[in-house]
Amino acid sequence: MIDLQHTSEGILLPVRAQPKARRNAVAGIHNGRIKVSVTEAPEKGKANRALIQVLRKYLSLRKSQIALHSGETNTDKQFLISGIDAGELASRIETSLREQ
Repeated sequence: MIDLQHTSEGILLPVRAQPKARRNAVAGIHNGRIKVSVTEAPEKGKANRALIQVLRKYLSLRKSQIALHSGETNTDKQFLISGIDAGELASRIETSLREQ
């Protein structure tokens, strides 16, 4: 189960990042975080930008709906998701994991 946190700006989505992976993918759930693999290296924000792109695609989000909230240089990150409620976000996560 993913621990989605509500804030006044939106929902915080906890993510475990895996940079320099073989492919870009949502790989499952790891310790209450959605695990996302990206091919980019963790340098100069490349992996963070790739994470945003993967999450946008898999969760059907617009560019304006997702932003890195914390964990810029860590593998454990939080992304701020806006313009969607927690129930819908949880549903999209489950759907993307089933389609893997």
